[in-house]
Amino acid sequence: MPDTARAARPGALHPDRALPADPVTRPVARRILEATRDLPIVSMHGHVDAGVLARDEPFGDPASLLVVPDHYLVRMLVSQGVPHEALGLARRDGGPVEQDPRAIWRTFAAHWHLFRGTPTRFWLDHVLVEVLGVTQRLSAETADAAYDTIAARLVEPGFRPLSLLDRFGIEVLATTDPATADLADHAALADRGWGERVVPTFRPDAVLHVDRPGWAADVARLGELAGVDIGSYQGFVRALELRRQAFVAAGARATDHGHVRADTTPMTLHEASAVFDAALRGDVDAAAARAFSAHMLFEMARMSTQDGLVMQLHPGALRDHDPGIAARYGHDVGYDVPVVTEYVHALRPLLTAFGHHPGMRLVLFTLDEDTFTRELAPLAGVYPAVRLGAPWWFLDTPDGMRRFREAVTDTAGFANTTGFVDDTRAFLSIPARHDLARRVDAGFLARLVVEHRLDLDEALETAVDLAYRIPRDAYARRAEVLP
Repeated sequence: MPDTARAARPGALHPDRALPADPVTRPVARRILEATRDLPIVSMHGHVDAGVLARDEPFGDPASLLVVPDHYLVRMLVSQGVPHEALGLARRDGGPVEQDPRAIWRTFAAHWHLFRGTPTRFWLDHVLVEVLGVTQRLSAETADAAYDTIAARLVEPGFRPLSLLDRFGIEVLATTDPATADLADHAALADRGWGERVVPTFRPDAVLHVDRPGWAADVARLGELAGVDIGSYQGFVRALELRRQAFVAAGARATDHGHVRADTTPMTLHEASAVFDAALRGDVDAAAARAFSAHMLFEMARMSTQDGLVMQLHPGALRDHDPGIAARYGHDVGYDVPVVTEYVHALRPLLTAFGHHPGMRLVLFTLDEDTFTRELAPLAGVYPAVRLGAPWWFLDTPDGMRRFREAVTDTAGFANTTGFVDDTRAFLSIPARHDLARRVDAGFLARLVVEHRLDLDEALETAVDLAYRIPRDAYARRAEVLP
């Protein structure tokens, strides 16, 4: 029978959403969740544009805010035959696409049923009800009323991005910025007193993959910002070191690396120089480029031992699975797909060199769930430098997060994880994503309590650790925590 005593009021979310269904575990999960409900959010891995925060302007219309940039949402609609053009995604050739935000919103709302059971539905329910004040379930019939409610909320004076940091309880928000970012937005935020709460993250992928289109131009820009002549591999490395120092000075806590593979095999100086020189000439082959990117991950780890930046590695996504779609609409339109990823041999060179270094912290993510128990948890369970990042992207679902805890806790415990990361561009969804993670962890810990594997006081303390203390400590620059 439903728990009518705690049923949600009309237009509200059920207070027990995503908690265990069985009547013995659920009350314990409620109590554990209550211990984390009002904790600040530590958002150390995300992709909110720093410029949005620096400008602190009103958000645009509901469609441009919630529909067009959300690749989770777009890919589901496309899979059911909705064309990209109907969702307002710009074409690279300048061809016609839907420009009316209300029409885009109506298309989305008419397909709301497609998101049943998905994390997108969970997050958007939270955003629509708790943040934007929508009280009716989306549908073709309610689309216009919801649009009008949201549009009115977006122009309220207290609904600017920086005000929402306080409303959402976000203690610190890390953006993700390319190595060639001038960090002007972060400087502007720091001048206004936000430098400790909005921090950059160093993302050098574009300059580490030497066969990527546009690589030479990005490397030239890297040298310009660093004040270094990048005519040699040694100059390239020095420019990266200087840019990392600039990020540290701007408050950065971490680096971020999205390579397809986790390979960290180092090259000799002669080998790396030869590949770099070939890339400058424009005649590097794919195998040499892969070897160079692996070598540069090793180099990024070496630099982390010197400047204290936490190193995040999230391999395993084959970008732009359909080249024709990428050519027509660009990147991040839903066609990135997970691939099998190997970590044990791939990370051995890096961990042999730096796995016990007191200045090293390596946070590992995966899209390949099979590796949690077989590879990642055992690595985190022995190397002091290694922590397990939360399930992300295709795995940041209620069931995916439960499977993660079940897969890794036996070997790695809780302390060798990093708490939750939201990994989102959708600023308004940050509280929803952290709320879901806290609910899933409350359920997992409650099961340990009712099975008499943990005492309740231990579960309460662990819930607070996972929601707040562990992510805050995991992403402290190692130079700040060394004895």
